[in-house]
Amino acid sequence: MRYKNRVDLVGRLSGPAEEKTLPSGDVLVEFRVVVDRDDREGVDTLDVATWKAPLRKRALSLEQDEWIGIKGVLRRRFWKTATGVASRWQVEAREITRV
Repeated sequence: MRYKNRVDLVGRLSGPAEEKTLPSGDVLVEFRVVVDRDDREGVDTLDVATWKAPLRKRALSLEQDEWIGIKGVLRRRFWKTATGVASRWQVEAREITRV
């Protein structure tokens, strides 16, 4: 069996997307998407990032509370802090559409 890392979300943008430049010089756009839970009441807020210029531009054009679709992959990001290494899960968007 071959495993796949695929994420397919539909949710609403929780706030404006933000462009960031990393110490390496790479540019990305980060934002959060609120999605309903299928199995019970409530929602989850998921961190999303995109690296490619056309998708960064699209993400920056989205408005708060707008409904969007995201297709991508799940990534675990690591970085150094004053107290050691920290990490978080993030969806890396490869497609962004307005719903």
